[in-house]
Amino acid sequence: MLTFDAHLDLSLNALGGFNRDLRLPVHEIRRREEGMTGKGRAGGTTAFPEMRKGRVGICVATQLAGCMPGVSPIANWMSPHQAWAETQGQLAWYKTMEEEGHMTQITNLQQLEASVALWNDTSIPDETKPIGYILSLEGADSIRTVGHLEGCWNQGLRAMGPAHYGVCRYAMGHDMPGGLPPQGRELIKEMDRLGMILDVTHLSDESFWEALDIFGGPVWASHSNCRALVPDVRQFSDEQLKALIARGAVIGAALDAWMMIPGWVRGKTTPQETGLKLEVICDHIDHISQLAGNAKHSGIGTDLDGGYGIEQTPEDLDTIADLARIPDMLAKRGYTQADIEGVMHGNYLNLLRKAWA
Repeated sequence: MLTFDAHLDLSLNALGGFNRDLRLPVHEIRRREEGMTGKGRAGGTTAFPEMRKGRVGICVATQLAGCMPGVSPIANWMSPHQAWAETQGQLAWYKTMEEEGHMTQITNLQQLEASVALWNDTSIPDETKPIGYILSLEGADSIRTVGHLEGCWNQGLRAMGPAHYGVCRYAMGHDMPGGLPPQGRELIKEMDRLGMILDVTHLSDESFWEALDIFGGPVWASHSNCRALVPDVRQFSDEQLKALIARGAVIGAALDAWMMIPGWVRGKTTPQETGLKLEVICDHIDHISQLAGNAKHSGIGTDLDGGYGIEQTPEDLDTIADLARIPDMLAKRGYTQADIEGVMHGNYLNLLRKAWA
C-alpha cells in the first residue's frame, strides 16, 4: 500500500552533521557508521531503497535550521542568516536528488496527482520511481524577516511549523510556556496569505491556540501523538485534538519512542527493556479516530531518523520499510480497507487536494 509520511528530516541526515548518503541501503549506512559515537549513529532507519521497499512513495521532507537560545538541538545556529544559509544548502541537496532521479518536488495539485499515479502504476518497478516530496520547514527561525517568506514559497515551501524547541523567533516551542510574539503573528498571517499549510507540531499550548485563532487556511500536525496516552506537553491534549479535527486537520503518528509510551527517558530507556512494539502507534491512531468518530484525521508522520535511531524506536522496527506492517495491525482492530488507506495515505492526500484545489 502507498504510504504518505508527513515528516522526514531527509536533508538533516544527508547534511546537518550526519553526512549520510541516502541513496545507499540503510544497513550499508549503518556499516559505515560502525564505531562512531553520538545519538543515532549506526542505527539509522531511513534511506531511499527502504522507502521504496515499503512504498513510502510520497513524503513531507523538511528543511531544519534553528537559532534558539538556551538549547542545543541538531542544526542550531547563532544567527538567522546562518540558519538561512543552512536551509539553502538543504534545498540544494533536494534539488540534486531530483536531478539524480531519486526525488521529485510536489508544489501543486497536478504534481501531486502525477506522483500518486506513478506509485499506483504497477507496470513500473518501485525501485525506479522517484519519491515525491512536499517541502516543509520545521521551525521558522531561518526566515530572516516576514518579508522573506514569499521567496521561500517561490522555492517550493508549502508547509511550515513556526516553532521547534525552546524560545524560537516566531513562536514558543512545546517545552516553553508563552504565546506568539508580534512577529510570529505577522508570520502566520503571511502564511495564510500565501496559501501555506500551518504545521502546529512543536507549538506551545498558548502559541497553538493563538495560531489557530489567527490562521484561516489548511492545518496539519505532521508528527504528533496523544497527551491522553503519553502525558507530556510535546503531545496534544484531547481539547487540542478536537480543535484540529474541527478544522479538518490530519495528525501524523510519530514513531519516536518517548512520544509513544509514558515514562521513557531519552538516552537511558531502551526499546528492549520496555518491550515497545510498532503496534503501539495504533493506540494513538485509534485515540484520534475515536475522538473524531471516524478515521479521517489520523495519518503517518514517523519522524524517523529525526536526530535518533533504532535506540529510540519500537524494538520490532528495523527500517522505514516496516511501515508496511501497519495496515494489517489496523485491520485486526476492525478498521475497514477504506479507513486503512486513509490513514496510510488518503487523509493527507485529501487535505492537500482541498488546499490546492
